[in-house]
Amino acid sequence: MINGASIEKIARHIDDALSKGARRLAEAADMPRGAQYAAPLVLGDATVEMQLAGEETFGPVAPLFRFGSEDEAIRVANGKPFGLAAFFFTQDMRRFWRVGEALEFGMVGLNTGAISMEIAPFGGVKQSGLGREGSRLGIEEYLEVKAFHIGGLG
Repeated sequence: MINGASIEKIARHIDDALSKGARRLAEAADMPRGAQYAAPLVLGDATVEMQLAGEETFGPVAPLFRFGSEDEAIRVANGKPFGLAAFFFTQDMRRFWRVGEALEFGMVGLNTGAISMEIAPFGGVKQSGLGREGSRLGIEEYLEVKAFHIGGLG
C-alpha cells in the first residue's frame, strides 16, 4: 500500500466488518508480509452498516453482500456518495445489461474483476472524481477545443 495510513484504514475496515458479523471466506495468508502490505481478503455476510460499505477502502478487501432483489442491490449501490467502480456477476444477459446501465459508477465490471486496461477509460463519478485517464478519452482532459466558424469566402 502507498503508506501506513492506508494500511491502518484497511485494518480498521476489516475489524469493523468482523465485529459486525462479516466472515472471512478467503485470505492469502501465505503471502509475504511487510510494513505496507495487506493480504487479499474476501469477506462474506457484509452489510451496509459496515464502514467498508460507506467509505472507499482502496485495499485488497472484497466484501460480498446479499440482497433480496435486483432493485435493492442497485438502490444500495447507487445510494453511496462514491462511484469509482462496481462489479456484478450474472448469467442472465438481460440482467447483465439492465444492471450495468443502472449502476451509477465510472466503471462497471460485469462478470469480471478486471476493469483497468490501457484502452479503456479509467475514472469515477460522484465523490470518486471527475474526468478520465487512459484511452483516447484520457488525453481529452488536457486538450483545449477550438471551433472555427467560417463564412463569406466566396
